[in-house]
Amino acid sequence: MAEMFLTQMEADILLAMPKIRTNDEEYIFPWMGSKFSFPLSSQDKRENFLLDIWRSGSIELKGRYQNRARSVITLVRLDFGGSPHRNPDDAEVPSPHIHIYREGFGSKWAYPIPLDKFSNPEDMWTSLQEFMKFCNIIQPPNIIRGIIT
Repeated sequence: MAEMFLTQMEADILLAMPKIRTNDEEYIFPWMGSKFSFPLSSQDKRENFLLDIWRSGSIELKGRYQNRARSVITLVRLDFGGSPHRNPDDAEVPSPHIHIYREGFGSKWAYPIPLDKFSNPEDMWTSLQEFMKFCNIIQPPNIIRGIIT
């Protein structure tokens, strides 16, 4: 499948767009070694988004939160508990880090997490709440905390 790209303006608009859950189902936060995609939409229902949660099967506090638009375009991804990321300019960014869509590169660039937006990267539940806020998910999926660790 061909890779899809947006202009930076389109990506910024999609990221800033308020997002809401598409149903009232309750979901349990994924266990280690599992992943789940939660459907979201814009308030006017013209755009569809996904909130992905992935948890490592071997490292308890390793995972990824991701917000996608148009099924395949990663707008934002928060990686935690893993290896550093090497950017296209060869600079290395330690974990945790955040990928934010960049025109011409998609999600290939990582940045240090903004500490004014993520208060405790070691806490997966708090990080999820702050990630959803960062992505402007104003009506998040009904995710039950369950046993995270």
